[in-house]
Amino acid sequence: MKYVNFYFDSFKGLSKEIWYLSLVTLINRAGTMVIPFLSLYLTKDMGFTMPQVGWILTSFGLGSVVGSWLGGQLVDRIGHYKVMVMSLFATAIGFVMLQYMETIYTISLGIFFVMLVADAFRPAIFTSINAYSKPENTTRSVTLIRLAINLGFSAGPAVGGFIITTLSYGGLFWVDGVTCALAGLVLLYFLNPKTAKEEPSRANPNPKSVWNDTIYLIFIGGIILFGLTFVQYFSVMPVFYANAYQLSEYEIGLLLGMNGLVIFLLEMPLIKYLEDKSLSVMTYVIWGTILTGLSFLVLNLFSWVGILVIGMLFMTIGEMIAFPFTNKFALDRAKNGKMGAYMALYSISFSISHIFGHNGGMNLVNNYGYFTTWNIMAGMLVFAIILFIVVQRKVQPLK
Repeated sequence: MKYVNFYFDSFKGLSKEIWYLSLVTLINRAGTMVIPFLSLYLTKDMGFTMPQVGWILTSFGLGSVVGSWLGGQLVDRIGHYKVMVMSLFATAIGFVMLQYMETIYTISLGIFFVMLVADAFRPAIFTSINAYSKPENTTRSVTLIRLAINLGFSAGPAVGGFIITTLSYGGLFWVDGVTCALAGLVLLYFLNPKTAKEEPSRANPNPKSVWNDTIYLIFIGGIILFGLTFVQYFSVMPVFYANAYQLSEYEIGLLLGMNGLVIFLLEMPLIKYLEDKSLSVMTYVIWGTILTGLSFLVLNLFSWVGILVIGMLFMTIGEMIAFPFTNKFALDRAKNGKMGAYMALYSISFSISHIFGHNGGMNLVNNYGYFTTWNIMAGMLVFAIILFIVVQRKVQPLK
């Protein structure tokens, strides 16, 4: 009962606008049901080969990079609110139109532009968190948005599978479009842009360029390394579970689902608890990265099937600690510069991870095996920790 009270107390103090943003994010992310089934749609329904699908998914990652950059530029020019509204409605149209594209070239181009307009939303939502939350609540506001994203991604695939079974893939594209438009309507109806704080890039007459912020660029280097390893859990790791431990799809689903469940139950109270301590933001980022590195190393130390659960828990706790505080650091660092540009670069770092991480991990396993691959991932995280330590020593402690 004490934990239940602490759990609900951890949500107190957040502004109503942050709750509205979380609702918009939940609807939007639950609606992006096409994404988990994209490979299946392209191979089974459209008849493309795996190499062709690989090129199409490359266009997916490239669209994400360009969209994140463009979103950041637009945030600094027209504001986060307009960018979010335009992104949601443009994405709705894009998903509906995507089902009518049939060649590898039109589908690649279509997915590129859908991801471009969809991921323009990311720097805008990060900037809006800063605009609508109190400074002392920024990290928990980020965590609430992450909670909405995780709930959306958990519900989306389950609903998407049902829609494919009953309506076909065409129905999936239509539902995706409708939910994106619904998220846009919720945003227009509930969120008042007049209550937002002035964006730093507008309040500051001489904002610092993100490309001149050496400390932030070192930080982004660490984020890219973290992301390259983190994405392995959503591409290479399920194959490892099946090949090395002969787990069924159902068992793999349960193991991956545990990640979302633990985040839902523990992340907000954990962040509330950590915020009340006197440690710096980068200290938490470093510890989160250490735990994620351990999630790979333990897989090489034991052959017991239960180690998969332990590895997943290490990764999940590491993710819960690292991600909210990296976002907090980025938002704090952006206050002296152009907020949109800073948050765009933060978003792009994860887009880069998707472009190179999945393909790189698959090729490492194919050429060197799982044991070497997990050691390489842990080594990359050690390098990320070194970069984060450099950042920590160059900045004043940030709570």
